[in-house]
Order: sequence, then C-alpha cells, then structure tokens
Amino acid sequence: MNDGTIALITGANKGLGRAAARRLAGRGMTVLIGSRDRARGAEAAEALGADGGDLRAVALDVTDAATIEAVAGEIGERFGRLDVLVNNAGVSGFPGRTSPGTADLELVRRVFETNVLGVIAVTDAMLPLLSRSPAARVVNVSSGVGSLTFMTDPGHYMSRLPGHVAYPPSKAALNALTVQYARDLRERGILVNACTPGPCATDFTRHLGLALTRSADDGAAIVERLATLGADGPTGGFFDDEGAVPW
Repeated sequence: MNDGTIALITGANKGLGRAAARRLAGRGMTVLIGSRDRARGAEAAEALGADGGDLRAVALDVTDAATIEAVAGEIGERFGRLDVLVNNAGVSGFPGRTSPGTADLELVRRVFETNVLGVIAVTDAMLPLLSRSPAARVVNVSSGVGSLTFMTDPGHYMSRLPGHVAYPPSKAALNALTVQYARDLRERGILVNACTPGPCATDFTRHLGLALTRSADDGAAIVERLATLGADGPTGGFFDDEGAVPW
C-alpha cells in the first residue's frame, strides 16, 4: 500500500499515533489524524505535512458516537473507502487508582470505554468503508501487559509489576476482540491484528518514572508493518518487533 491509500489513526495528534501517522504518510498514504481536539490534530497534520506528506485532521472522540459517525460520513464523501484503520487511542486510568481491592470503578469503566468499547464503536462504523477497500488492514494498538503469558511468567519482568484492574485487563480484552474481528472479516480480505509497541518514551508513559530509551518512532514501526501487510499476511495475531507475542 502506498499512493492512493487512505488511513485513519485514532489518537494521532501526539505520541505513538503521531509517529505512526508520519510513517504511513512517508509511504505516500493520505493519513487522517483523529484527535478529540481538532486544533491539536490540525497542528500535528501541519507539522508532519511539512515533510511533504498528505495529512488531514478529523475531530474524533472514540467515546462519542456523534463524532465517530461524522468522521465515517466525511471519509465516505471524500474518498469512498478506507484502507487502513489504526485503533491507537487509549487511556491508562491513573494506575494508583486501579489497584486490586481499592479500585475506582468509575475510572475502570472509563478505561474500558476508551480502550475496548471505543475500538468496537470505531471499527464497526468504519467497516462499510473498509469493505470497499481491495486490501483493508486494521491495527489495534495493544500492550505487552495485555499478554497473560507475560504477566504470569515468573521469568518475565511484567509478572513483577504491581497489579492493576483497568489498563492491563483492557488490553487483554482488546487482544481477544482482535481475534473475533479477524475471524469474521477474513473472508472479506480484511486483516486484523494487534500489536505492542513496547515501552516508549511518550506522554503516555511519563507518569511511570522510568528511564525509557525507546522512542515513539521505534514503537510505530510495528504499526507500519501490520498496516502494510500483503494479502498473504497474518490475521488475528498479536505482534511486536520480533514477531508473534504470546497471548
């Protein structure tokens, strides 16, 4: 996929989404930068477009059905189809308030509303447009903490992380969701995969207080790879830079 390919990335005005937008635009795609704040999305599109790419901002809140439908309508009118959907928008939910035994249930609901239900809402709204593409690709941005294997393997550092009932379970749910969409959409030629970008130094991870050296651009490489899979590529999988990630 390159020239003429239409891609939509949610939560793309900064961090990993922005890096993915830059990478896909660099391949000649028209990239729609989804952002809750259209002005911030426009700033990102203008900055990234300085390198010559075709990037456009759309106001999109994955928890707001009206904005989702509006964007789907806009894409349909302008382009008639959608070739790549990257479900990147996500929230962490302030880990200190989601510990087992003391979790703020309203906060947990908000995390699932964005990280899981938001993906369903956006994907379902875009499916008619994706179905018009000759080779549609859906990439769900997950996390290594969504791997039950990693979180229960005594030899893996993730098994030693504090317990949280919002973000990790939401990403495990997203992984399961990926499998369900992949099963149903395979016959339409739509490939659906999840990825973990790894621990990148972005605003999303700033609160962790970790000395991270991996950049957002590093993390976006796997998004780019899955967004540009050939017809013989995998579907219903979970991947990082090194290949398949265990569930």
